[in-house]
Amino acid sequence: MNFNIPSRFPRLIKALPILLFLPFTACTQTHVQLADSVGTHLFTPVELPGKLSFAGEEVPMDYFDVRESLDRELLSTVYFHSQTIRYIKSMPRYFSIIEPILKANGVPEDFKYLCVAESGFDVRALSPAKAAGFWQLLESTAKENGLQVNPEVDERYHIEKATEVACRMFKSAYQKYGSWALVAASYNGGRAGLDQKLATQKVKSYYDLLFVEETTRYVFRILALKLVMEDPEVYGFKVDKKDLYPVIETKDVEVNGSIADLSAWAINKGINLKILKMFNPWLRDLSLKNPAKKTYVLKIPEKGFRTKTN
Repeated sequence: MNFNIPSRFPRLIKALPILLFLPFTACTQTHVQLADSVGTHLFTPVELPGKLSFAGEEVPMDYFDVRESLDRELLSTVYFHSQTIRYIKSMPRYFSIIEPILKANGVPEDFKYLCVAESGFDVRALSPAKAAGFWQLLESTAKENGLQVNPEVDERYHIEKATEVACRMFKSAYQKYGSWALVAASYNGGRAGLDQKLATQKVKSYYDLLFVEETTRYVFRILALKLVMEDPEVYGFKVDKKDLYPVIETKDVEVNGSIADLSAWAINKGINLKILKMFNPWLRDLSLKNPAKKTYVLKIPEKGFRTKTN
């Protein structure tokens, strides 16, 4: 088949290599100038605080590596807009549950941001290592601390009970290490690994220790979340009060027998299975056999599943 190519095309074709290989920076600069001229927000580095603390302990912001590590996590948090906005919107609903439990157990409030770093407010979170729930508890850890874990009931997904377990772990670790930053590091990397590093590296501060990348970044991820979630507008996030996910009032229903069909039970209570499991994610099956006749407390929204959230 023959094509008739207009006379101007050969010149364009010859120019293509030049266009394709123009320096990217030149194109980028033009785009930035155009964006600036119409008032579009330009992406900029984040400003690091001069002073910062975690759980009442000063972060050594005069260490260049500390500043750069924090900068990395702050950039990741600030520029992952959709995720960070969801975190901000979720704060009232979940921090209202977590904060009183931390306070009652004498655990610094900053540990609520550790919960966000662990699970991102995903009540159903399950890691590749099979750690589950808000606090990403392993099955063995949960059972050692009195939580029920089986195909029907998994209390790692019970926010209040899992938070109590996490608090016990934090307090126990603090008695051992005397540093909340090291407590957080041990929660991520394990006490045995931390003990080995403290012994071999001959230093005592989290900020002086060499870890694997995950634990190296861990406390800084928590610090970045703290900075942004404590003062969102400083980092460019404007979330109106009406856009926050509010606390939905619930009532407790005690069950000390079996429920053959959770769907039918939920409908009888004026909701549905989806809403029942949203407020009771520790229910893992479609029934509750409960052969031991244990008493469970199920949370039901006061106004049913048509409750307005705004």
